[in-house]
Amino acid sequence: MKRRLLWVALCCAMPLSGAFAQKKAADDPTIMTVAGKDIPVSEFLFIAQKDSGVDLNNKKSLDDFVTLFKHFKQKVADAEAAQYDQTENFRNELRDYELQLRAGFLSDKRGEAEAIRTVYNRGKMLPSFSDIVFPLPEKTVSKDTVAVYRRAKAAYDRISRGENYDKVARELAPGRDDDSVFFDHVEYIYPLQLMKSLENTVFNMKVGQIVGPVRSPAGYHILRLDQLTPNPGRRRVAHILIGSDEDHQDTVALLRRANEVYDLLKKGESFSSLVNTYSTDGRTRNSGGILPYFSLGEMVRPFEEAAFALKDTGDFTRPVRTRFGYHIIKLLDKRPMPPYEEMEKSYYTTMRQGDRNFELFKTYDDMMKQKYGYVFYPEAYEELQRLCDNYFPTDSDFHKQARQMHKTLLRIHDTDIPQSEFAEYLRLYPFSTKTYSGDFMSEVYQLFVRDITNNLERRELDANHPELEKLMKEYRDGILLFNISNERVWSHPVEEQAKLEADWLKELDRKYAVKINRKVLSNLKQYIAPTSKK
Repeated sequence: MKRRLLWVALCCAMPLSGAFAQKKAADDPTIMTVAGKDIPVSEFLFIAQKDSGVDLNNKKSLDDFVTLFKHFKQKVADAEAAQYDQTENFRNELRDYELQLRAGFLSDKRGEAEAIRTVYNRGKMLPSFSDIVFPLPEKTVSKDTVAVYRRAKAAYDRISRGENYDKVARELAPGRDDDSVFFDHVEYIYPLQLMKSLENTVFNMKVGQIVGPVRSPAGYHILRLDQLTPNPGRRRVAHILIGSDEDHQDTVALLRRANEVYDLLKKGESFSSLVNTYSTDGRTRNSGGILPYFSLGEMVRPFEEAAFALKDTGDFTRPVRTRFGYHIIKLLDKRPMPPYEEMEKSYYTTMRQGDRNFELFKTYDDMMKQKYGYVFYPEAYEELQRLCDNYFPTDSDFHKQARQMHKTLLRIHDTDIPQSEFAEYLRLYPFSTKTYSGDFMSEVYQLFVRDITNNLERRELDANHPELEKLMKEYRDGILLFNISNERVWSHPVEEQAKLEADWLKELDRKYAVKINRKVLSNLKQYIAPTSKK
């Protein structure tokens, strides 16, 4: 039988607790029995203390909540009797919630917020930069990068010795049939638009600074920061386009017509009526020439320069020439850079899906490493790194050699993990988008360590977070309550709902017996945690 992987054995040494697997403690007696099911006082208090309208020290308030809780549990029992909990939709919704709930405990929200805010703050100043690119082929090993790196380094050295950056770029890039060098100028970059290695470099450069060679999945780059522009936010404008569908426009005639329209505007004629009469932009003519909100870099340059130069809403420009013709632009609204709260969710979604997840989850990963006594052995890792000089980590020759390497690569939770264990994980889970062999292995190694610590942490979740079970139970019963209430009451006309609810409650009292433990109910204070405010 194949030897079981040590890291798997380590993570599975103790079974994971089920969502409802905790034993009822002796100090958690039954407060109520509904339809033959005992309900512990902890569940009763968990729900009561989340309701700001319940005062456990007030007899009437408590009695009202007991009645409400009793009906809640009877309705859940009715839903179970009707097998609402056996549907595929119910199981899927409950499973998805549990995954989200547990993932929330396997995170450091404060650290994530700091990582997102760092990215957000970058967007306050928008870099424009030039880029000389020496491309690398896909699935590159170290030996394949040497020649490309030397060419990039030679170009960088020429620039460092005083040669003009643009002159060197034009000499190397234009007219090459083999696409061996590219030269580009990039305007107004926003956070999360570039590859991570480039973004981290560009957003930390000073205007005029030249840096290189910088490696990315695309190749080696020589970068120059040309400009930093304060983020002006977004604009909404309307425009009148005086253009022609002909390839060779009579620009003199177009300008004459545009100036005539401009003069009419100055005399007070309605902008929207002039749009309808003169504009050749068929997409916006019927809507008063209004365009969607846009930021710097989203429109052709002369148009956006003119639009962002307008100061007050209602102001309009003189005719502005672009390749589409002449535009007269009217400012409708100015919005500043979106606040952090508006961008946080989209930034989180983007960062968690790519290699930026290591920045997003760094504080949590570090916290778990410390908790489980993570020790890294660089010499053993270096031996694997040397394999990357000749083989890509997904190649069979890489695995053939790596599985024979048994030095300790890391120690975690008092267990030594050898190189061969990581090599097998890499073979089974080669999940990386990196095209350079060393980067590919590094990314998978970080995921390997994260998988071990997360599985160790999951193993302890239920013991460390007793509220997990209660939250799952509350959510489960809430789904059932919603579904059966919707069918029995809420889907009917409003004028019928009160009677339907009353009739249903009478039916529930007949079908499901309720026994209340008055002794526990009268001594609730002894079961309330000292930190509770109720």
